[in-house]
Amino acid sequence: QLVESGGGSVQDGGSLRLSCTSSGRPYSSSVMGWFRQTPGKGREFVALIRWHSGTTLYANSVKGRFIISKDNAARTTYLQMNNLKVEDTAVYYCAVGSQYSSNQADYRSWGQGTQVTVTS
Repeated sequence: QLVESGGGSVQDGGSLRLSCTSSGRPYSSSVMGWFRQTPGKGREFVALIRWHSGTTLYANSVKGRFIISKDNAARTTYLQMNNLKVEDTAVYYCAVGSQYSSNQADYRSWGQGTQVTVTS
């Protein structure tokens, strides 16, 4: 089970940090991903991190502004979001899978989502 926290409302240019905690210990081969969804659109890949190696991948739209990281002992993945823009407004989901993939179909377990709202 994955539980997200840290969403909220922030002004354009502000920062937020999302957390995703796993109730169980992720397998060393796991990949933790963050996705986001706005009304009427499908889920969009944001970032991922390999649980064992820490290798990361970012969507072009967030590269240089968002940072994904992990704390193995806490079984938690973080998404530090800086220089937020209005277009970053969405429900953000974390997910766990076993493929180094930006395709949501490759993720088997999802959190409940947390709302991020960026105002101008």
